Amino acid sequence: MNALSQSTTSGTKAVKAAVLLIFALLLFAPFLFQDVRALEVAARVCVFIVLVASYDLLIGYTGIVSFAHTMFFGFGAYGAAISLKQMGPGWDAVVVGALAGMGVSLIVAVAIGLLSLRVKAIFFAMITLATASVALVLASQLSDFTGGEDGITYRAPALFKTATKLMLDENGKVLRIFGVKVNGKLAAYYFVFFSCLALFVVMLRMVGSPLGTVLKAIRENEARAEAIGYRVVSYRTFVFCIAALVASLAGTIYAIWLKYTGPDTALSFAIMIDILLMVVIGGMGTMWGAVIGATMLVLAQYYLRDLMGAAAKATVDIPILPHVLDPDRWLFWLGIIFILLVYFFPKGIAGTVMAKGAPR
Repeated sequence: MNALSQSTTSGTKAVKAAVLLIFALLLFAPFLFQDVRALEVAARVCVFIVLVASYDLLIGYTGIVSFAHTMFFGFGAYGAAISLKQMGPGWDAVVVGALAGMGVSLIVAVAIGLLSLRVKAIFFAMITLATASVALVLASQLSDFTGGEDGITYRAPALFKTATKLMLDENGKVLRIFGVKVNGKLAAYYFVFFSCLALFVVMLRMVGSPLGTVLKAIRENEARAEAIGYRVVSYRTFVFCIAALVASLAGTIYAIWLKYTGPDTALSFAIMIDILLMVVIGGMGTMWGAVIGATMLVLAQYYLRDLMGAAAKATVDIPILPHVLDPDRWLFWLGIIFILLVYFFPKGIAGTVMAKGAPR
């Protein structure tokens, strides 16, 4: 029993070490990977860690299957976009946009929670899917308000402009640290990183509190949790609202980083699929899994095609193989990788490694 306990502990330590390494790489990303694309990937990883972790509060910790999580992300993004477009690139616009997105998200989450969480899982999932579809259609159709299919382009606060010089050297030029300009772009990245880190820590604290224990009890046996006195619908509605608010804030952060918001970047069902894949890859019911899953899938989406192109060139003299490794087939190989991950890590990477050696 001791050996089993130690094995489980070592698995948990390995996962936490991997997560710590990912956060360290993200912290120093502007200095380690000095190109525009790499910084875009790092910022997207930060945002999706929060988005996936907030969704894991629902599906992993409470057993709620929802397809509306992207909708709340979109509310936050559009709130910031519309506010910055109408009010100009000021912090007052950011605050107003964030609060507006959170307000709409909270109202919709409460309405869905109170009306729908009493029904069985599949029916609730369909209701959330229908609600998200309505939001996507409205965003596309209300072009005077949302920009329609073209979306909204706007300016971020002056602090985040590339031309903004945060620090100057002795010659009056923008200071460089290890070759990286200390300008508005760097400030924008660290705004994304530290905002996402703060939200992740809050969720981590939440699942480690007595509330997290109650949520797990509801997931494992809803009837028994209700029988011992917990108001299951109230708890499920509460966590649904918290997840919606966090997703909305993630949308606002991403909107400020991108300086563009449209249906494809904020409300697309493809984003919901990505979130589900990240949760499965990382492992449900563990915040650490959200970090691993989000990082792996975002990196695959951006770099798998490049790797396949390099592999195809390296094997150009081998029959058939270059055609199989053609970069245009990257989605096929992504599917293969996902199937292999699910087969070898049935509880997700973090879940399987943390459970390794536990009694069956």
